Amino acid sequence: MAPEDLAGIPIVSVVGKSNVGKTTLLEKLIAELKQRGYRVGTIKHDVHGFDIDHPGKDSWRLAQAGSDAVVIASPQKLALIKRLEGELSLDEVASYIPDVDIILTEGYKRADKPKIEVYRQGVGDELLCSSDELVAVVTDVALDIPVPQFDLNDVSGLADFIEEKFLKHRSHPRVSVLVDGKGVPIFKEFTRNIIARTIKGMASALHGGEGQYIVIKVDYGKAAEEEGE
Repeated sequence: MAPEDLAGIPIVSVVGKSNVGKTTLLEKLIAELKQRGYRVGTIKHDVHGFDIDHPGKDSWRLAQAGSDAVVIASPQKLALIKRLEGELSLDEVASYIPDVDIILTEGYKRADKPKIEVYRQGVGDELLCSSDELVAVVTDVALDIPVPQFDLNDVSGLADFIEEKFLKHRSHPRVSVLVDGKGVPIFKEFTRNIIARTIKGMASALHGGEGQYIVIKVDYGKAAEEEGE
């Protein structure tokens, strides 16, 4: 799947059989991409279900009372616990992670997304996915398949591959909106593009307004009122 075929934020799934080291690889890969300056979102697929809300806690009590969604917020973290009637698609889950450059998933082997399989000799005889479904394999033994292969310890090489295939070709601008110093999430790529094109068009009409990094500040508050007096 070519980078230009990806809509919005690229999503790459790391798949593989149990105990091959998917989480360990993702830990290293996330750290490597962060070191290169990319914003990374991560989604873990749990087919067995999970529970981060514990009996007796306030959030658990609110959910038990019938709340369809409970948000736990602090200055450092935010968590959403939402009742679902059925499993969301990967794209629907990914819509909850705006303003990142790439989303990596652990699992989602059935989703129609580019996949990197982790393979370890002795943990199953065959790959989980066919070569047609894979963009790369991370392995401890050479495999006879027409797919790029990386050693389990070659995280830098894998990051180079991901950067070249999914990140360097992206033409989508990074857009962030702050209102009273607080970030406002922009969930849709279409909205980000509209904002970016409008601002760029307005700025380019000004002398010296051409550039790759544009910041506009508008003060509708007390300072603006005093200035108008």
